Amino acid sequence: MEPIIRIQDVSKTFLGRDNQVEALRGINLEIQRGDIYGIIGMSGAGKSTLVRCLNFLEKPTSGTVFIEDKDLSRLTDKELRRMRTEIAMIFQHFNLLMQRNVLDNICFPMEIVGVKRADAVKRARELLQIVGLEEKEKSYPSQLSGGQKQRVAIARALANNPKILLCDEATSALDPTTTKSILKLLQEINQLYGITIVIITHEMAVVQEICSHVAIIDSGELAEFGTVEEVFTRPQSPAAKKLVFMTDQRSSEMRGKHCVRIVFSENSSFEPVIANMVLECKAPVNILQADTEDIGGIAHGHMILQLPEDEQTAAHMIHYLKERKLSVEEVEANV
Repeated sequence: MEPIIRIQDVSKTFLGRDNQVEALRGINLEIQRGDIYGIIGMSGAGKSTLVRCLNFLEKPTSGTVFIEDKDLSRLTDKELRRMRTEIAMIFQHFNLLMQRNVLDNICFPMEIVGVKRADAVKRARELLQIVGLEEKEKSYPSQLSGGQKQRVAIARALANNPKILLCDEATSALDPTTTKSILKLLQEINQLYGITIVIITHEMAVVQEICSHVAIIDSGELAEFGTVEEVFTRPQSPAAKKLVFMTDQRSSEMRGKHCVRIVFSENSSFEPVIANMVLECKAPVNILQADTEDIGGIAHGHMILQLPEDEQTAAHMIHYLKERKLSVEEVEANV
C-alpha cells in the first residue's frame, strides 16, 4: 500500500551569521494512511523542523517529501497552497485570532478558500458539536480555558476536510487531565474520519496513549522507528533506550553485578511475577530501578534487577522470567 506521507532523504541546514546548524540529516520515513504516528525526541532534536517540512513551511535543504505520491518540491506556489489545505496543523499555543469569536475562528480557513459564509457557518457549527463546544460559539479566546482553546484549534484545522493533521506539541501547554481529553478527541477524529495524524512531542505518555507507530529523532537524525509496541518493549538505539527507560543521573550511580533489565508488555498487572520468581528460586533480588504501570490490566514498563551472584541461581531466574514472556536483557554493572 502506498504511504500517504513519504519523507525521502530530508536534510535541513539553517545558516546564521557565524555558524550553520544542521537541524535534520538524511531522514527517511513512511507514514501510512490512517495512522496516528508519533515523532518524539528531546528538545532541540529537530522534530518540529521535521513536521514543518511535511507541508513545506520549511523547505528542506536537500531531499523531499511526497504527499500521496506528489513531490512537494516540484509543486508551484499555487499548487503548494492548494496542497496545504489538505494538511492541517495545530500548535502548542493554539494560534487563535483573539479579535474573532469561536465561530469566526473556525470559519476563517474556509473564508480563505472562498467558501460561502452560510456554508462556512454550517460547517463550523458541525465541528463545534464534534469537539463538544456548541455553547461557546460566541465566546472569544480570552474567555476559554487552555483545553477549550485547543478544541477550537482542532475544529478550525478540520474545517477544510484535511487528509492529514499535524500536531506540533499540541498538548504541551495543557494539564494531564486536559491532555488526556484532547488525545481522546484526536483518537475519535482519526477513527471517525480516517484522518492521518502526525504527533510531534517530547512526552512518551502521549505516544503511549494513542499512537500506532513512532519515530525517534536524535540530534537531527532518525534513531529508530517502528510500532509503538516494538519500540517500547525492545528499543535498540541509545536514544530510544534513553527515552523509553528514562535513564537519568541517579540510575548511573547504581552499581551491581548480574544486572538485567526486564520489560513488561504482555503480563497481567495482577500477577506478582517478581515475588513468584523469588519464591520459586529461593533467593532474593535487588530492584535497582522500576517504572511500570497498569494499562487495561496489562503491565507495561521496565524494571532493573540485580540477581544473585550465584551463576546457577541467576540463570534459573532469567529462564523463569523468559518463560513468562518477559523481555530480559543483561545490562552493564553501571546500570
